[in-house]
Amino acid sequence: MELPQGMVQQVTSARTGAHAALVAGLVLAGMSCVNPFAPRLNTNLQAELCSDLTKIDNVLCVFQNAYAFRDTTLYGSLLAPNFIFIYRDYDRGVDVSWARDADMRSTYGLFQNVESLALVWNNEISISESDTLTKIQRAFNLTVTFNPSDVTRVDGNAILTFARASIADQWKIVNWRDESNY
Repeated sequence: MELPQGMVQQVTSARTGAHAALVAGLVLAGMSCVNPFAPRLNTNLQAELCSDLTKIDNVLCVFQNAYAFRDTTLYGSLLAPNFIFIYRDYDRGVDVSWARDADMRSTYGLFQNVESLALVWNNEISISESDTLTKIQRAFNLTVTFNPSDVTRVDGNAILTFARASIADQWKIVNWRDESNY
């Protein structure tokens, strides 16, 4: 059955109109998911897969990822309940320390108040180890970006003590002595 010429034009126009409406609707639906005021997602972050926490290098890898993603949950999962952080207050000439809860609050504040953090673990300076207790000194570089015009770079050393109940258990950080001169 053949349609008269006028009817063919009406059907074609209706299809074209429906197609245009569908395309416009999809474009509008896609744009409705865009928030022009939200910060862009940083797709340049590179996370390493480091899931076997029975290896110290993987604990340090997760530590690095926690800083890169500013993730206190990930960071907190590495710390033992009896964790102690120590640093040297050179102005007063004393060591200052705090427990896990204070460190988590301090780290949360750092993560919330920076635009990005880039931690690079460097050479291992010294090591003493057993199956359940390991102490290492590791050099690091930390780049703290508060905003594009306020970037701080810290080079330092961390003396980290790791513990676990048995060789099959994951390592936890029980002590972090920051030997940075910052």
